[in-house]
Amino acid sequence: MSDTSIDSAIRGRSLGPVLALTWLLAGCAAPPPGVEFNDPHEAQNRAVHEENLAMDRALFGGGKPDRKPFLPEPVATSLSNFASNLDMPGSAVNSVLQVRPGPALQNTLRFAINTTIGVGGLLDPATAMGIHAESTDFGETLHVWGAPEGAYLVVPFAGPTTERDAIGWVADLFVDPVSILVGAPEAYYIVAARLGGRAADRQLYGETIDSILYESADSYAQMRLIYLQNRRFELGIETDVFDPYEDPYGQ
Repeated sequence: MSDTSIDSAIRGRSLGPVLALTWLLAGCAAPPPGVEFNDPHEAQNRAVHEENLAMDRALFGGGKPDRKPFLPEPVATSLSNFASNLDMPGSAVNSVLQVRPGPALQNTLRFAINTTIGVGGLLDPATAMGIHAESTDFGETLHVWGAPEGAYLVVPFAGPTTERDAIGWVADLFVDPVSILVGAPEAYYIVAARLGGRAADRQLYGETIDSILYESADSYAQMRLIYLQNRRFELGIETDVFDPYEDPYGQ
């Protein structure tokens, strides 16, 4: 495909594919009564989880006590800031779709400050000014519209999610203002920057991630529990996730 046709495809995005994806939510399985999490694909999810662990060990030295940082800490922090700043326009759009004008304005202001004063987002002066991120995504937008959570999933490379959030992630590709406005090939650089931000976050929060992935009796169950609890907290859902694989003594 030529650069011209790629550029046309990116600039020709519309909400049509996004709305079509939301119809898939009608097939999202509901958990059986009394069950706090829905994991009908556990066998497949566990297999993908093990593949992700193998990749994490190969790329980032996951679980190794003598692991050396692959980026200087200031570089990792700047890369993480830059990737986070790129997400702000998408968060602003989703805030509008959720009829939350306050967070939409805050995310827009934060993006403007960090993109200008913060040297394209490498620095984070907005936080120092008290303008914090109100991060959101299309998965949360679907939740606001009443879409069910669906089954728990583990995606290659990306890790834990749910059916609703996986559809939301795809939809975010179509409603992301940054990628739409810049077009190709710059849109590919943005994707690379976001992947770099994820790698930087892996280094910055390495000890916490290692404790979950490599120091748990069952890292799959631990990751599932933490993800669902955290995601539901983000969405304002007051519920405790009971996991039968969780060690009640925290060992």
